[in-house]
Amino acid sequence: MSLGDLARLAAFFAAGLALGAASFLLLRKNASLYVEGAVWRSAAIHFGRLAVMAALLVLAALQGAGPLLACALGVVLARIVVVRRLGGVA
Repeated sequence: MSLGDLARLAAFFAAGLALGAASFLLLRKNASLYVEGAVWRSAAIHFGRLAVMAALLVLAALQGAGPLLACALGVVLARIVVVRRLGGVA
């Protein structure tokens, strides 16, 4: 494994971490919007969040198994961090 491969894995991990954190923070906002009755706004955020996450994961999958796993690991770790910081149980 070359230094370029490691850099690419680190980039996909960082992208997964950043997008995962943003996605799970938006999920909290999305839930509060549903409760407030802003259904169309929350639905737009929900589908936008899922579309961006799917696009990142597809891009990672097209690069191979390593980048996909690195990206997915970033998303999972972001979930744990966000849930714990917001007072939930990861």
